[in-house]
Amino acid sequence: MKTGWKIATAVVLIGGSVWAGSLLNMQAEGAGTTPGTADDPVVTKSYVDQAIQQAIGGGGGSSTPNSPSTGGSGSSSSEAGIQIVDVKPGKILVAAAGAEFIVRSGKAVIYSADSNGVADLTDGKDITNGGTVANNHLLSFPREGRGIQVQEGDTHNLTVMVRGGYQIK
Repeated sequence: MKTGWKIATAVVLIGGSVWAGSLLNMQAEGAGTTPGTADDPVVTKSYVDQAIQQAIGGGGGSSTPNSPSTGGSGSSSSEAGIQIVDVKPGKILVAAAGAEFIVRSGKAVIYSADSNGVADLTDGKDITNGGTVANNHLLSFPREGRGIQVQEGDTHNLTVMVRGGYQIK
């Protein structure tokens, strides 16, 4: 008798679950869209990049990397993107307002005509005039007239990634 109740209870529970599941069988919201259409909320990175290029007016063409500058008395505007600049000993790479530098190789120190320094965004510190710059740290130059130069006594060039305007003096 006890076994009969167990079997009957199991049959009722399983049957009720199947019946309730068939009543609640609804399609998930959003599943009715076709992938890749305008209604699809999930997009790929390539689609977003292409849409941004079209919005900017660039047309989505590929860009070629810039060749390193010779370290002469060159200058650049902020429209050029990221450039690789070589700074020879005795020369100063002076940033325009809003420029960003990353020293990739060499030993660099900060050059500043006033008491204010340059923001090291990687460490969250302010580096004052003559302070050493760690390689691969992002430096932000809020005002023009500040820059970097090769550390005194070092004979090797600096290789610097530059975004924004600059001058070599």
